[in-house]
Parts: sequence; C-alpha cells; structure tokens
Amino acid sequence: MIATSIKYKPAGQFEDTRFEKIHNVIVSNSNEGSICVAEEIADLIKSKQAQNKLCILGLATGSSPIKVYEELVRMHREEGLSFSNVVTFNLDEYYPMEINSVHSYYYFMHQHLFNHIDINPENINIPSGTVTQEELHQYCIDYDLKIKDYGGLDFQLLGIGRTGHIGFNEPGSHYNSGTRSITLDHITRVDAAPSFLGIDNVPKKAITMGIGTVKKAKRIVLLAWGHNKASVIKETIEGEVNSEVPATYLQDHSNTTFLINDEASHELTRIKTPWLVGPCIWTEELASKAIVWLCQLTNTSILKLTDKDYNNNGMSNLLAQEGSAYDLNIKMFNKLQHTITGWPGGKPNADDTSRPERAEPNKKKVIIFSPHPDDDVISMGGTFDRLVEQGHEVHVAYQTSGNIAVSDHEALKFAEVLKDINSNDPNIDAIIDNINSKKEDIEDHIDVRKLKGLIRKRESLAATRFVGVPDENIHFLNMPFYETGTVKKNAIGQEDIDIVASLIAHIKPHQIFAAGDLADPHGTHKVCLDAIFAALENLKHHDYMNDCWVWLYRGAWHEWDIHQIEMAVPMSPDQVLKKRKAIFYHQSQKDGVMFQGNDTREFWVRAEERNTETAKRYHALGLSDYAALEAFKRYHF
Repeated sequence: MIATSIKYKPAGQFEDTRFEKIHNVIVSNSNEGSICVAEEIADLIKSKQAQNKLCILGLATGSSPIKVYEELVRMHREEGLSFSNVVTFNLDEYYPMEINSVHSYYYFMHQHLFNHIDINPENINIPSGTVTQEELHQYCIDYDLKIKDYGGLDFQLLGIGRTGHIGFNEPGSHYNSGTRSITLDHITRVDAAPSFLGIDNVPKKAITMGIGTVKKAKRIVLLAWGHNKASVIKETIEGEVNSEVPATYLQDHSNTTFLINDEASHELTRIKTPWLVGPCIWTEELASKAIVWLCQLTNTSILKLTDKDYNNNGMSNLLAQEGSAYDLNIKMFNKLQHTITGWPGGKPNADDTSRPERAEPNKKKVIIFSPHPDDDVISMGGTFDRLVEQGHEVHVAYQTSGNIAVSDHEALKFAEVLKDINSNDPNIDAIIDNINSKKEDIEDHIDVRKLKGLIRKRESLAATRFVGVPDENIHFLNMPFYETGTVKKNAIGQEDIDIVASLIAHIKPHQIFAAGDLADPHGTHKVCLDAIFAALENLKHHDYMNDCWVWLYRGAWHEWDIHQIEMAVPMSPDQVLKKRKAIFYHQSQKDGVMFQGNDTREFWVRAEERNTETAKRYHALGLSDYAALEAFKRYHF
C-alpha cells in the first residue's frame, strides 16, 4: 500500500498508468516537489518527537535534494523544526576522499544541511572516504549493522544517475547487496567531471549503501529533475527489474514514490504517447505531437498518412474528431510549412498572416542573450548572421564571463605571452605563479579569473566582428551569481535580474532571443533564463514591451521536438560554414572543452549535426530539403 502522508497533489492522478510499475508524481518544477518532500520529512520528524522516538533518515547528495535541504533549514530557522531526535545515514562517499575536500559528501552535507540545524553531531553518519583498505570490508559491515541497531531507516531520500544507479549502486549491483566498496561507471564519472574540473580528477571508486540496505527502508522517495533523467526514469518505472538498471529493484518496494518534474517525465508512455494508454482530449499541440510521432513510426511523410495509420495506432478518436486523414494531414503540413522562414526578423512588405514573425517594423531592435560567451553562435549562429544581413539592429548580451570554462593551461599560455611582451610586470609573474601553484580544491585567484574572463571576452568580440556586429552593440553583463570562482554558482539574486532588466529597458527591443536549454550540465542556462523571465515580468507593464516577442533557442545539448518548433530558419551550405568559422573564434573552448556533458563531440560538430538532423526530420515529413535548420519556440510573457 502506497503511503498517503506525502502532500502531493498530482495533476491527472486518475490517469491510466497501466505501463507503470512504481508510484510516481509529476510536479511542474523541482522547487514545488522539493518543498513537498521536505514537508513529509518534517511531519515524520514531528510525529516521532510526539512519540518520544528517534527519527532515522537516509540522505542523498547531488543536485536533486539541495532544495529539500534548503527548505528543511528554513523550517528549522523560521518554524522551529528541531532535529534533536534525528539520526542520519548518508548513502555514499567517494573513495578515497578527505572530509575537508570540497568534493566530499561530508562537506556537501554540512554545507547544505548539518551546519544550519540543531542535529547532534554524533547522530550524523556518512561513509568515510579515509578508512584504510584493510579496514574497509569490516567498516562496511559495521555501517549496515549500525543502521540495523537503530531499527532501520524510517525514510530514505534518493536521487538517480543516468546509469540507473541509486546511491552508487552501479549496473550489475545485486538486489541483496549491502554497504560496500564499488567501482564507478564511466558515465557516472563523466557526469561528475564538471565539479572536479575534468574526469581525470574524479575518483574511480566509492563506498555505497547496497540495494538491500536501501530496500529495507520503511519509506523511499526518489527525486529526478530534468531532461537528462527522462530516459532512465522511463526505463525504471516501465521496464523489467534488471540489474543493469539498479533503480528498477525499487519496483519490489511497497512504499516508494518517484517525484519527477515535467522534463524528467516526458519519456513516460502516458506523457509521451498518451493515445497508446487511453482516450485523449485532443488539443492542437497534442495532435501535432501525435502526427509527427505517427510519421516517424510509419516512416512516411505527413501527406501520405492514411485513415488506417491513424486507426491502427491509437488515434482513431482524433480521426473521428477531425473527419479524415486528408483534413488532418493538410492542417499539420501547413502548420509546419508556416514555421519555415528565411526572415527571422520578419519579411518587410509581406503578408505575415501565416509567417512566424511580424513584417513590421521593417528594421527591428534585437537582443540575443547568450548565457556563456559562445552560446549565441553555437545555438543560433545562422539566424544571428541572417538578422545582421537583413539590416536589423542586433545586440548581443553575454550574461556571464564564462571564466570557469577556461582551462589553467589555456590561461597560462596567455599569461606567458603577456610576460614575453612585458617581462617586468610583477602582476603577470603573480598570475603565472598562481596558476602553476594551484591545487585541485582551490578556487582561482581573482586575477586569474579576470584573465580567463578576458580571454572569453576577446574571443566573443572576434566572433561578433566576423558576423558584422559593431562593438558598441556587444554587452558583457558579468552577472554576479556566476562569479564564485568555482563550478558551484550562487542562486539568482535581485542584482542579476536588475542587470538584465536595465539592458532591456535601455534598448527596448522588438525581439529577444534567449537560451531555453535546461539540459546545460552546470545549470547556468537555467539561472540566466530565470533572470530574463523575472526581468520581463518586472517590465511587462511598459508600452514598449507590447511590441517585444521572445524566442527561445536550445543550446548544444538539446533541440526542440518538431511539434514544439514555431520558427525554423534554414541555412545554406555557405551559412553552415560561416557559422562554423564564428564558433572557431572561441578557441579556448575547442579541443577538449571542460564542460561538454556526456557528449564528447566538439561544440561546432554538435551544432552542425543537430541543425542537419532537424532539416532531415523536416524533409522526412514531406517538407523542403534544406542543408540545416535552426529552431525556435516562442515564449509568451
């Protein structure tokens, strides 16, 4: 029986979930879900206090539970929630790992939770990354025995890795495994690489609670946020129990809930293809999604779909609603065809009834917001070039310095050039000494960060000059949230929002292009987008905002699904080559870039192949054959 104490109010909770084997709740965003989990934990703690009992919590690390811990800290400070009766056991720790390392889970837990609440330090249990190899086996046995002596875990909080690991139980883990040492999967190490400034610095081993240990918890809640988790969430919830996806073992636990946001849920059958689950309310967006899916399933173009295709694949009620395959096909074909435009700023003196952008004004003021100093050309370099060629007043706003993504050896190269030019400058000597003496856990000296930021700035100016934008139209915002000197950034602040709002108010743009790619592996895109959305909210009462349209592009990690695209800008082979050259000006981000996620291709290769693939998908649906397409979705504020 699934516990009902958790205060989730899932939309569509009575939907047919016949494909699903684990109870799950979809929330609109991770903040909402995290607060709900924190409330359940708080209720459990208070219930145990009322019974004069200890509350035994199993805790997780990683980005997923951070907001849960923030909310628990808030409850402690503002509502008097006490942790005096709480005993915690953490899931895992890297091995070997010193507790004072910024990469240790000991550091993580104290930074995000333990330093801010009234828990007894003796009640905190985190696997030790310093135990000797000789002692390790017995240490792990004792860790499990200690949990057992406390009566087992009342509540276990989990995240999930792209390999399907829970804790560090990697593929191949046994369902009855206990706490032990384990070798980390390569994908797990790739995902951790940004925090360690490179995969070579990520430990190859860890200590983890076992599957058997986790499954003995009385209550389990697993958190999963974002596009990157969608595939493994589907496999875990809908697939067979399989040691290659260790999280599937949770199908056998009687009191488990997965809490996932919209992005993490989008591969679930009832979300991705709900017409295969049961009757649908056919909105225009859902119909578009289904027709594109049907074309891909039947390997045919839109105009060749038949009544039989619709009827045989769960879409008979859509057919009945619209009348015939012919009517549906024409409607969808026209919709997609009208997304294609060679005039991303609108075509002057043309009928814009069925075009994605307005014809007037002929010459628009445009702001391209770029979270990092190369997202503009990587993500929309062809459209950028087209806007400039067609005479629009284009401004580029680089929201962050991007300094963290410049490697030490790249910065050293520039510092040594400066040294050759001016051998007597002691400041240059200090920069070189700081780079050469830097240790893994130490953040860059402020002067080194400035140098790295200047490298990105000059690369950006070289690229925008190549495209044809005057320097006075290039804006380096250097948003404060980013300037921590470490991979971990601060939360968005009012100053960040004000900087963005001030630029918009100054330019009064007719178009804003912004990065809507939330799969960015270190989160900068999301914070930058949140700042833009907040600024738009603050400014929307101004008359000039009535003439401002916002278009979202995707970054290097993702493209919009075909049914989501509202403007597709074609590129000729020559424009593809020009875009590539613009990307090449960002030389510090070539040849082994530091933050490329799980894709080892260079950014220019990813961009070209993604744009080419989008064009191929359009062509397969029966539309014109272009060399490449850049895609955008409009945001309505």
